[in-house]
Amino acid sequence: MAGPLRRAARILGALAVVVVGVPMALAARLAGTAQRTRFTMLWSRMLVRALGIRIEARRGFAFVGGSLEARAVPEGEGGALLVGNHISWLDPLLMAAITPCRLLSKIEISRWPVIRTLAAGGNVLFIDRNRLSALPEAIDAVAAALRDGDTVVAFPEGTTWCGREMGTFRPAVFQAAIDAGVPVRPMALRFRQGEVPSTGPCYVGDDALIASIMRVIAIKDLVAEVTFFPGVQVPRGGDPRHARKTLARIAEAQVRAGVVETHREAVAA
Repeated sequence: MAGPLRRAARILGALAVVVVGVPMALAARLAGTAQRTRFTMLWSRMLVRALGIRIEARRGFAFVGGSLEARAVPEGEGGALLVGNHISWLDPLLMAAITPCRLLSKIEISRWPVIRTLAAGGNVLFIDRNRLSALPEAIDAVAAALRDGDTVVAFPEGTTWCGREMGTFRPAVFQAAIDAGVPVRPMALRFRQGEVPSTGPCYVGDDALIASIMRVIAIKDLVAEVTFFPGVQVPRGGDPRHARKTLARIAEAQVRAGVVETHREAVAA
């Protein structure tokens, strides 16, 4: 565990980043999407560093699960829907720190003091998971961002898991990629303490946010490992329900292979 002085330094550093970020976010709201994306990346990098977390980004291999309805596509210019497993409140920060993107977050975030200001400055997209009637509007907003060339980050499980296992990808958000005609890029996220898999950063069940933050601050040598896989796309013009289910299934299988199987191999070793 990190010593008391290091923990105190991380707390003060994180608070300083948040305090500095509020006026930056207010100014960013007057700027364009590109400037707001740069603000989000800069602020996220500062906060991740203040918390003592090191990020390792990797590239994985394409996998479409033998599907004849989908194909792997190389990385290129333009928008993409980046989807991955959800472990912690840290996940959006990590993604924003290493790739220019817009985040898709639950609507509750927009009601939290301070955080809502930072989210507005970062041009975050929101989805109300408790109102099915609001889902089409949220999907349309994501599709519009993708058409504009933005990369949008979403966590289709809909909730967090401990990092050793993961849930099922819900297909709804994949409709935005189909409507915009852009690829879905799976990404697998896991945490390590040095070279040992760690569940310390997970934020699940009735865990309190402050308790989770303090637990993260106390972890020494915390590494966030992010594996990006090539994009996957399905032909347009088919049955949309079948298409989004296909994309969800392929993306989930890719991420699961990068999270669950990798974790089991590390534990066995």
